[in-house]
Amino acid sequence: MLKSLWRWLWRGAALCVAMVLLYQLWLFAHIWWWADHNPSTSAFMEQRLAILQDKNPDAELHHQWVPYNRISNNLKRALVAAEDSKFLDHDGFDWEGIQKAYEKNMKKGRIVAGGSTISQQLAKNLFLSSKRAFWRKAEEAVITVMLEQTMSKRRIFEIYLNVIEWGNGVFGAEAAARHYYGTAAANLSAEQAARLASMVPNPRYYDSHRNARGLERKTPIILARMSQVQAP
Repeated sequence: MLKSLWRWLWRGAALCVAMVLLYQLWLFAHIWWWADHNPSTSAFMEQRLAILQDKNPDAELHHQWVPYNRISNNLKRALVAAEDSKFLDHDGFDWEGIQKAYEKNMKKGRIVAGGSTISQQLAKNLFLSSKRAFWRKAEEAVITVMLEQTMSKRRIFEIYLNVIEWGNGVFGAEAAARHYYGTAAANLSAEQAARLASMVPNPRYYDSHRNARGLERKTPIILARMSQVQAP
Protein backbone atom coordinates (compact mmCIF):
# COMPACT_ATOMS: atom_id res chain seq x y z
CA MET A 1 0.00 0.00 0.00
CA LEU A 2 2.91 2.33 0.81
CA LYS A 3 4.41 1.70 -2.63
CA SER A 4 1.07 2.47 -4.24
CA LEU A 5 0.84 5.72 -2.29
CA TRP A 6 4.34 6.78 -3.36
CA ARG A 7 3.50 5.91 -6.96
CA TRP A 8 0.45 8.18 -6.88
CA LEU A 9 2.44 10.95 -5.22
CA TRP A 10 5.13 10.76 -7.90
CA ARG A 11 2.49 10.80 -10.64
CA GLY A 12 0.83 13.81 -9.04
CA ALA A 13 4.14 15.64 -8.76
CA ALA A 14 5.03 14.80 -12.36
CA LEU A 15 1.63 16.07 -13.52
CA CYS A 16 2.11 19.33 -11.62
CA VAL A 17 5.56 19.83 -13.14
CA ALA A 18 4.20 19.11 -16.62
CA MET A 19 1.38 21.62 -16.14
CA VAL A 20 3.81 24.30 -14.95
CA LEU A 21 6.08 23.68 -17.95
CA LEU A 22 3.14 23.82 -20.35
CA TYR A 23 2.04 27.11 -18.82
CA GLN A 24 5.54 28.55 -19.25
CA LEU A 25 5.52 27.43 -22.89
CA TRP A 26 2.13 29.10 -23.33
CA LEU A 27 3.55 32.34 -21.92
CA PHE A 28 6.64 32.16 -24.10
CA ALA A 29 4.56 31.49 -27.21
CA HIS A 30 2.59 34.68 -26.59
CA ILE A 31 5.74 36.73 -25.98
CA TRP A 32 7.38 35.32 -29.11
CA TRP A 33 4.27 36.24 -31.14
CA TRP A 34 4.06 39.72 -29.65
CA ALA A 35 7.64 40.45 -30.63
CA ASP A 36 6.21 41.17 -34.10
CA HIS A 37 2.45 41.45 -33.52
CA ASN A 38 0.54 43.86 -31.31
CA PRO A 39 -1.43 42.46 -28.35
CA SER A 40 -5.06 43.52 -28.53
CA THR A 41 -5.56 43.29 -24.77
CA SER A 42 -3.83 42.30 -21.54
CA ALA A 43 -4.70 40.43 -18.36
CA PHE A 44 -4.99 43.68 -16.45
CA MET A 45 -7.21 45.27 -19.10
CA GLU A 46 -9.52 42.25 -19.02
CA GLN A 47 -9.65 42.39 -15.23
CA ARG A 48 -10.57 46.08 -15.20
CA LEU A 49 -13.19 45.61 -17.92
CA ALA A 50 -14.85 42.83 -15.91
CA ILE A 51 -14.99 45.10 -12.84
CA LEU A 52 -16.45 47.99 -14.85
CA GLN A 53 -19.04 45.74 -16.50
CA ASP A 54 -20.18 44.45 -13.13
CA LYS A 55 -21.44 47.97 -12.50
CA ASN A 56 -22.40 48.77 -16.08
CA PRO A 57 -22.79 45.92 -18.60
CA ASP A 58 -22.26 48.39 -21.45
CA ALA A 59 -18.94 49.68 -20.13
CA GLU A 60 -15.97 49.68 -22.50
CA LEU A 61 -12.29 50.44 -22.16
CA HIS A 62 -10.71 53.48 -23.80
CA HIS A 63 -7.77 52.07 -25.71
CA GLN A 64 -6.21 52.63 -29.10
CA TRP A 65 -2.91 51.14 -30.21
CA VAL A 66 -0.47 53.55 -31.86
CA PRO A 67 2.99 52.70 -33.22
CA TYR A 68 6.11 53.83 -31.38
CA ASN A 69 6.89 56.69 -33.77
CA ARG A 70 3.44 58.21 -33.14
CA ILE A 71 4.07 58.68 -29.42
CA SER A 72 5.71 61.89 -28.22
CA ASN A 73 9.38 61.63 -27.29
CA ASN A 74 8.43 63.78 -24.31
CA LEU A 75 6.24 60.99 -22.95
CA LYS A 76 8.91 58.38 -23.57
CA ARG A 77 11.53 60.32 -21.64
CA ALA A 78 9.04 61.22 -18.90
CA LEU A 79 8.18 57.58 -18.26
CA VAL A 80 11.81 56.47 -18.23
CA ALA A 81 12.63 59.31 -15.83
CA ALA A 82 9.70 58.49 -13.57
CA GLU A 83 9.58 54.70 -13.66
CA ASP A 84 12.94 53.25 -14.70
CA SER A 85 15.91 55.54 -15.32
CA LYS A 86 18.20 52.52 -15.94
CA PHE A 87 15.85 50.90 -18.47
CA LEU A 88 18.38 50.88 -21.31
CA ASP A 89 21.13 49.42 -19.15
CA HIS A 90 19.62 46.64 -17.04
CA ASP A 91 18.62 43.09 -17.98
CA GLY A 92 15.07 43.46 -16.69
CA PHE A 93 15.83 44.02 -12.99
CA ASP A 94 17.19 47.08 -11.21
CA TRP A 95 18.84 45.37 -8.25
CA GLU A 96 19.93 48.63 -6.65
CA GLY A 97 16.40 49.99 -6.94
CA ILE A 98 14.97 46.80 -5.43
CA GLN A 99 17.36 47.08 -2.48
CA LYS A 100 16.47 50.73 -1.88
CA ALA A 101 12.74 49.94 -2.05
CA TYR A 102 13.20 47.08 0.42
CA GLU A 103 15.06 49.29 2.88
CA LYS A 104 12.45 52.03 2.58
CA ASN A 105 9.58 49.58 3.13
CA MET A 106 11.34 48.04 6.14
CA LYS A 107 11.87 51.49 7.65
CA LYS A 108 8.21 52.44 7.18
CA GLY A 109 6.93 49.01 8.24
CA ARG A 110 4.70 48.76 5.18
CA ILE A 111 4.96 48.79 1.40
CA VAL A 112 5.49 52.40 0.34
CA ALA A 113 7.91 51.90 -2.56
CA GLY A 114 8.48 49.41 -5.34
CA GLY A 115 11.55 48.59 -7.35
CA SER A 116 9.80 47.26 -10.45
CA THR A 117 11.33 48.09 -13.81
CA ILE A 118 9.36 48.86 -16.96
CA SER A 119 9.95 45.26 -18.08
CA GLN A 120 8.56 43.90 -14.81
CA GLN A 121 5.55 46.20 -15.00
CA LEU A 122 4.86 45.01 -18.54
CA ALA A 123 5.12 41.36 -17.44
CA LYS A 124 2.53 42.00 -14.74
CA ASN A 125 0.19 43.94 -17.00
CA LEU A 126 0.23 41.43 -19.85
CA PHE A 127 -0.29 38.23 -17.90
CA LEU A 128 -0.96 38.66 -14.18
CA SER A 129 -3.56 40.04 -11.81
CA SER A 130 -3.07 42.96 -9.44
CA LYS A 131 -3.18 40.70 -6.38
CA ARG A 132 -0.03 40.51 -4.26
CA ALA A 133 1.31 36.97 -3.80
CA PHE A 134 4.71 35.31 -3.67
CA TRP A 135 3.97 33.07 -6.64
CA ARG A 136 2.90 36.12 -8.68
CA LYS A 137 6.21 37.86 -8.05
CA ALA A 138 8.07 34.69 -8.99
CA GLU A 139 6.06 34.35 -12.21
CA GLU A 140 6.58 38.03 -12.93
CA ALA A 141 10.34 37.47 -12.75
CA VAL A 142 10.16 34.52 -15.17
CA ILE A 143 8.07 36.52 -17.65
CA THR A 144 10.44 39.48 -17.34
CA VAL A 145 13.37 37.28 -18.35
CA MET A 146 11.36 35.97 -21.32
CA LEU A 147 10.55 39.52 -22.44
CA GLU A 148 14.14 40.70 -22.16
CA GLN A 149 15.49 37.68 -24.04
CA THR A 150 12.88 37.79 -26.81
CA MET A 151 12.23 41.48 -27.45
CA SER A 152 14.31 44.59 -27.98
CA LYS A 153 14.10 47.39 -25.42
CA ARG A 154 12.23 49.48 -27.98
CA ARG A 155 9.60 46.77 -28.50
CA ILE A 156 9.17 46.24 -24.75
CA PHE A 157 8.69 49.98 -24.32
CA GLU A 158 6.31 50.25 -27.27
CA ILE A 159 4.01 47.61 -25.81
CA TYR A 160 4.30 49.14 -22.34
CA LEU A 161 3.27 52.56 -23.67
CA ASN A 162 0.22 51.03 -25.29
CA VAL A 163 -1.12 48.85 -22.47
CA ILE A 164 -0.48 50.54 -19.13
CA GLU A 165 -3.42 51.95 -17.20
CA TRP A 166 -3.86 55.75 -17.15
CA GLY A 167 -7.27 56.21 -15.59
CA ASN A 168 -10.61 54.56 -14.94
CA GLY A 169 -10.89 52.34 -18.02
CA VAL A 170 -8.17 54.33 -19.81
CA PHE A 171 -5.28 52.31 -21.23
CA GLY A 172 -2.34 53.30 -23.39
CA ALA A 173 -0.71 56.58 -24.39
CA GLU A 174 -3.17 57.51 -27.14
CA ALA A 175 -6.27 57.07 -24.98
CA ALA A 176 -4.58 58.92 -22.12
CA ALA A 177 -3.57 61.89 -24.29
CA ARG A 178 -7.10 62.22 -25.64
CA HIS A 179 -8.75 61.62 -22.24
CA TYR A 180 -6.77 64.28 -20.37
CA TYR A 181 -5.70 66.76 -23.06
CA GLY A 182 -7.90 66.18 -26.10
CA THR A 183 -4.89 65.59 -28.34
CA ALA A 184 -2.95 62.72 -29.90
CA ALA A 185 -0.10 61.01 -28.07
CA ALA A 186 2.28 62.39 -30.72
CA ASN A 187 1.49 65.97 -29.71
CA LEU A 188 2.05 65.85 -25.96
CA SER A 189 4.18 68.67 -24.57
CA ALA A 190 6.94 68.10 -22.04
CA GLU A 191 4.79 69.31 -19.14
CA GLN A 192 1.79 67.23 -20.22
CA ALA A 193 4.01 64.17 -20.55
CA ALA A 194 5.53 64.72 -17.11
CA ARG A 195 2.07 64.99 -15.58
CA LEU A 196 0.92 61.78 -17.27
CA ALA A 197 4.03 60.00 -16.02
CA SER A 198 3.24 61.23 -12.51
CA MET A 199 -0.14 59.48 -12.70
CA VAL A 200 1.18 55.99 -13.48
CA PRO A 201 1.56 54.71 -9.87
CA ASN A 202 -2.10 55.48 -9.05
CA PRO A 203 -3.94 56.33 -12.27
CA ARG A 204 -7.56 55.81 -11.19
CA TYR A 205 -7.11 58.04 -8.15
CA TYR A 206 -5.47 60.79 -10.18
CA ASP A 207 -8.14 60.48 -12.86
CA SER A 208 -10.70 61.68 -10.30
CA HIS A 209 -8.26 63.95 -8.38
CA ARG A 210 -6.52 65.82 -11.16
CA ASN A 211 -5.28 68.61 -8.93
CA ALA A 212 -3.97 66.28 -6.24
CA ARG A 213 -0.99 67.46 -4.21
CA GLY A 214 1.03 64.42 -5.32
CA LEU A 215 0.70 65.38 -8.98
CA GLU A 216 1.66 68.98 -8.30
CA ARG A 217 4.74 67.82 -6.41
CA LYS A 218 5.93 65.06 -8.77
CA THR A 219 5.33 66.70 -12.15
CA PRO A 220 8.11 69.34 -11.93
CA ILE A 221 10.54 66.74 -10.54
CA ILE A 222 9.96 64.45 -13.51
CA LEU A 223 10.10 67.41 -15.90
CA ALA A 224 13.54 68.32 -14.57
CA ARG A 225 14.81 64.76 -14.95
CA MET A 226 13.61 64.24 -18.52
CA SER A 227 16.69 65.84 -20.10
CA GLN A 228 18.92 63.46 -18.14
CA VAL A 229 17.53 60.20 -19.55
CA GLN A 230 17.26 58.48 -22.91
CA ALA A 231 14.43 56.42 -24.36
CA PRO A 232 14.93 53.52 -26.82
